[in-house]
Amino acid sequence: MKVDEYRIDSHKLIYHPERVSCWLKGENIYPIYMEIALFGGCNHRCIFCALDYLRYKPVELNEKPLRRFIAEAAEKGVKSIMYAGEGEPLLHKQAADIIEFTKKKGIDVAVTSNATMFSEGMAEKCLGYLSWFRASLNASSAETYAKIHRTKKEDFNIVLDNLKNAVKVRNKNKYNCVIGAQFLLIQQNCNDATELAMILKDIGIDYFIIKPYSQHPLSENRLGRGLNYDKFVYLERNLKRYENKDLNIVLRKHTIDKLKENKPYNSCLGLPFWAYLDANGDLYACSAFLGNKDFVYGNIYKQKFSDIWEGERRKKIMKMMHTGWDIRRCREVCRLDEINRYLWNLKNPPSHVNFI
Repeated sequence: MKVDEYRIDSHKLIYHPERVSCWLKGENIYPIYMEIALFGGCNHRCIFCALDYLRYKPVELNEKPLRRFIAEAAEKGVKSIMYAGEGEPLLHKQAADIIEFTKKKGIDVAVTSNATMFSEGMAEKCLGYLSWFRASLNASSAETYAKIHRTKKEDFNIVLDNLKNAVKVRNKNKYNCVIGAQFLLIQQNCNDATELAMILKDIGIDYFIIKPYSQHPLSENRLGRGLNYDKFVYLERNLKRYENKDLNIVLRKHTIDKLKENKPYNSCLGLPFWAYLDANGDLYACSAFLGNKDFVYGNIYKQKFSDIWEGERRKKIMKMMHTGWDIRRCREVCRLDEINRYLWNLKNPPSHVNFI
């Protein structure tokens, strides 16, 4: 298969040596990347949803304090924001305006969405400001899609049409936005991956990710029990047939291999480089523990970003995570796993490092 040109199955912290250097010196750095939930509700009920326990409450992040937060985040060195979160971000009524505002403040913007709301009109408004757009698309037929996303069958063709229109709008306007799709490989859709690759190749998107299920510690679903990814090795050969110069297919083999391992680090070193803002305005240390107030640094409705980030509560949480936390309680192969492996090696170098 082609090289993973977007480093989706790896990490990109290596391209920020200045911030890493400050961290190694013990400085209080601000995050490079943030995830923000614009909306707590969702129009789907995916069987694998990691955040099912939050109950999809239709809470909308207030635009005015969010704009203040984004402006300050830009001043403090935040370089990128992905809008995704507990629910469907494009259900927020001001989503397009917020995306535009974020980019105009100098922050790179991305969206992960089920793409049902990403109409041609929404694409026209957003694509010029996005670095990338990723659709969560987990079946190759309307019937299977409806069962996995727990929605109506018609949504499947709506999403495909929205992706076709997004590619058309992007190409017509010569925007730089990369358009991709992500497929969560589970027993219920394992026969759909190659057919979906063929469909997406015809649509003309840029990449197609196939990733394994990762058990969230608080999820009510337990789809990972008994799921053996070794039996899906044939997929790589089948998927390779649909790659071309335009479509990059990424089967996350490295992540699949890591599911069989224990974490090679004993604390989460990546926390200073990222943060998560939920739809209630709470700023979290980690998205694996949404809903647990023990992991909330503060709230942007009540505090400035700098006051939260430099405050005593965040210091207390960071100390807890580095001294009294059992890393085995965390999500397997979490968002920060590759970053943690990298930082752990920097903090704990092997012998003979000068023999490069």
